[in-house]
Amino acid sequence: MHTYLTRGLLLAAFSSAAITTQAAEDSTQDDWKFAFSPYFWAAGISGDVGQFGLPKVHTDTSFDNILSDLDFSFMGIAEARKNRFSLFADIVYTKVSSSASSPRGVLVDHVNLKSETFAGLVGGGYAIAQGSRGTLDLVGGVRVWDARSKMSFKGGLAGDRSATDSDTWVDALAGFRGKFILGNDFYLSGWALAGGGAADLDWDVAAMLGYDVSDSVSAVLGYRALGVEYEKDDFVYDVVQRGPTVGLVLRF
Repeated sequence: MHTYLTRGLLLAAFSSAAITTQAAEDSTQDDWKFAFSPYFWAAGISGDVGQFGLPKVHTDTSFDNILSDLDFSFMGIAEARKNRFSLFADIVYTKVSSSASSPRGVLVDHVNLKSETFAGLVGGGYAIAQGSRGTLDLVGGVRVWDARSKMSFKGGLAGDRSATDSDTWVDALAGFRGKFILGNDFYLSGWALAGGGAADLDWDVAAMLGYDVSDSVSAVLGYRALGVEYEKDDFVYDVVQRGPTVGLVLRF
């Protein structure tokens, strides 16, 4: 039972976070520039989780196992930049379903676990270094987490029953985001953020290689790692997610 529950809960954590780029690079421009970046993060997850009053358990789940139970996900970044100032938002929503049959079918015939996870980061930044080859921003913001799980039991002596467990928390983060132009339409970008609040620790790092397909479209490939240490009563979410990212940057 613990193995099944762990797998389902960790699928819900599949998420998030983020491919980004600067919406504009010319510090002499006074107009707002905007960018939207839909992306996909093929992250595995490891750590300790606990819900429904059960003891926390450790897991190490690959992305292949997560993908098999994925129902729906949305990941995207929106950014606005004017001269040295920037605003940004990174949203990750994931819905997963996992199920298992009881080997004996006495107490229960079938168990279903449905989980939804939302992680949203909003913040702003100021370019402490900016030139023709790139920018380095000092940034700060808040990340809102919301995790919800519903466990349903079907058949057997227990009959049809269900239970729901959820929690929402907010963390403050600060750090750096940057972009460096390599030439021949290639560039490097990335970020490093850390903080906490309701969580003891919330951190996020990434490195990306981008290619400008045109003046308004770029393709981005990279790697991201995100960790959070949160525990309240019997709700435990102490995990690290890591894996490759791929996406587009649409500028307008």
